Amino acid sequence: MNTKTLGYILKRVLLALLTILVVITITFFVMHAVPGGPFLGEKAISDAAKAALEAKYGLDKPLFQQYLTYLKDIITEFDFGPSIKQRGREVIDIIVDGMRTSAKLGLAAAAIALAFGTVLGSVAALRRNKFIDRVIMVITTAFVSMPSFIMGMFMLLLFTVKFTIFPANGAEAGGLVLPIIALSLSPMANITRLTRSSMLDVLGQDYIRTAKAKGVSGVKTIFGHALKNALIPVITYFGPMLAYIVTGSLVVEQIFAVPGIGRSFVSSIINRDYTLIMGTTIVLAILIVIMNLVSDILYKVIDPRITLE
Repeated sequence: MNTKTLGYILKRVLLALLTILVVITITFFVMHAVPGGPFLGEKAISDAAKAALEAKYGLDKPLFQQYLTYLKDIITEFDFGPSIKQRGREVIDIIVDGMRTSAKLGLAAAAIALAFGTVLGSVAALRRNKFIDRVIMVITTAFVSMPSFIMGMFMLLLFTVKFTIFPANGAEAGGLVLPIIALSLSPMANITRLTRSSMLDVLGQDYIRTAKAKGVSGVKTIFGHALKNALIPVITYFGPMLAYIVTGSLVVEQIFAVPGIGRSFVSSIINRDYTLIMGTTIVLAILIVIMNLVSDILYKVIDPRITLE
């Protein structure tokens, strides 16, 4: 790895850290600017009890001092403080518990989307304007147009209520099958269309025609040259897509009662659990930033000819 590549990676890492700092800052001050307070829903709470609760959670200190303390705890210990509503539990513990399920859900959906999207996109490109190409494009257009939560509700009605094939509760055995499919369909459709477009562009390049003229087999031309270069735009999309699937599964997790981070996040908003809202928002933002960083660096791994600046 040369000095220029190392410099680019260092610059991207520093930019990612700056982005995370901005997200933490905005999240903190926006949450504290929301009218009301975390104890607004407490039943018949007295001023003395409210003051005691604020002192317990450090909310009685000046706002900027609260921010510095919050930032220090995140940087030094990755500590988001205790949950205001789930007494006795730390925010980071709630997030980790939810991420165990959400990560399995997101990784499985992303793997399905990448595998099927790449294959279908390649087939559509190699059979351009044929019947199979038109069928694939119609289906992927429908999946792109339909949000994952709409697809989730449709599958819930069809495979749980109508035919009772899968359980409605995501915590039961087999309960993650439908949410995984619901989350994978739209990204799969996007990858299919992206692969098809990129593959058609690559197949028209001079080096592909040269390889064919030299008698290189069709399989080697496609998998050894065309597909490798066609996957570069897919890599660009895949990193943020993986983060989107995990962070965008909030509503889907609610629909299928999946005990993931999305369910915790939605309940924290309803219950005005400020520390859990801030912690979840920051962790999900960090995930998106990291995946964007990884996808940028992978450009060089996939195609060494790419110049990093």
